[in-house]
Amino acid sequence: MSPVQPASATLSLLSRRNDHAETAAAPAHSAPGCAVDSNELLRGQKAVDIVHNGSTYRLQATRLGKLILTK
Repeated sequence: MSPVQPASATLSLLSRRNDHAETAAAPAHSAPGCAVDSNELLRGQKAVDIVHNGSTYRLQATRLGKLILTK
């Protein structure tokens, strides 16, 4: 059985993981903390096609408000 960590330690760990993931995934030319609201991408539609590096991906909003990205 694993020991239980305090909530603050867990949040701190998650925060550091998210910071690293954003830094690693962000292109060198983007500003730190730069974000695009999903409403700007979807523009009132349930799905939108995104072309990235010559491939087309589909970003879709579910009825529960989740996002799905498929190739």
